[in-house]
Amino acid sequence: MIPMLKLHVSSVVLLLVLPMTAYQPPALKGASTAANEALPVAALWNDRADISTLDVLHGPGGLQHQPGGKFTFVEEDKQGTSPKFVVLDEQGTRWKVKLGDETKSETAATRLVWAAGYYTDEDYYLPELRVENLPKLERGGQFVSADGIVHGARLERKLKGEKKDGNWSWFKNPFVGTRELDGLRIMMALINNWDLKEVNNSVYDVKGEGLRYVVSDLGATFGQTGNAITRSKSNLGEYSGTKFIQKITSDHVDFVMSSRPLFLSAVDLPYYAKRTHMQDIAKHIPRAHAKWLGHVLAQLSDEQLRDCFRASGYAPVEVEFIVSSVKMRIAELIHL
Repeated sequence: MIPMLKLHVSSVVLLLVLPMTAYQPPALKGASTAANEALPVAALWNDRADISTLDVLHGPGGLQHQPGGKFTFVEEDKQGTSPKFVVLDEQGTRWKVKLGDETKSETAATRLVWAAGYYTDEDYYLPELRVENLPKLERGGQFVSADGIVHGARLERKLKGEKKDGNWSWFKNPFVGTRELDGLRIMMALINNWDLKEVNNSVYDVKGEGLRYVVSDLGATFGQTGNAITRSKSNLGEYSGTKFIQKITSDHVDFVMSSRPLFLSAVDLPYYAKRTHMQDIAKHIPRAHAKWLGHVLAQLSDEQLRDCFRASGYAPVEVEFIVSSVKMRIAELIHL
């Protein structure tokens, strides 16, 4: 049951007159993320040429970074909604282990977004792993068996030479108006990512390579977008049943992205406005940019698409089901 909230009259009046599309996000953090800074589009998107040759099964980290061997517990990470903790492998590589219902969807989403040319985290899914010195976790204990085996884990590799340099905004960044940024906006709609908070958009300064604009934490995907009650993640049935394209004009296309909170959330007007404004990320995109992304994704073979979800722990019947839905969305882009 939702508790009754007392709304101030001033909040209700302001809510009724506030044009949500006029909402301005807060200023970017970090000097290198300034919206007016000139940056090559390569900081956001990497032209992979023939993507039909990509190893989608192992994703951006490749087979050479596939986690294995012994892991040693370092610390529990209590941020966010999913249970997480940090481990070290035998080579001294630091990994963040996530448990819960985002592990499969996040692993698959990183592979698909990476295959389209964008920068993502190096994520791997392991059905089980043993962690030395693992204490009783404050969160996620239900995923640890009596013999100390952790079940259904997503491992994110900490990259050496990578330094976080702030966050970036969907609405104020150096790539506004480019087909590459518009392609990333479409990718968020294609995978039904409803957690598009600015804190999930990171700028990394990579030694020897420069800046990279990354969308991290892609776990709230492959479900249904919506408010706190209707949205879901890693729910393939609900994902398949959702609409992809909302509106087509002669020049532009709007994609479905629902993020408006329940009306009772309007008691916190800044939160209500921010979440509602997220819907604009998938709106008013040039048709030519959408078709471009469709032709990029169409280079992926059925086997590569299957590999996105095979690598993420989905059962064979689930893989066939979700690949069919993804292919339909790609076809919609091409035929705009």
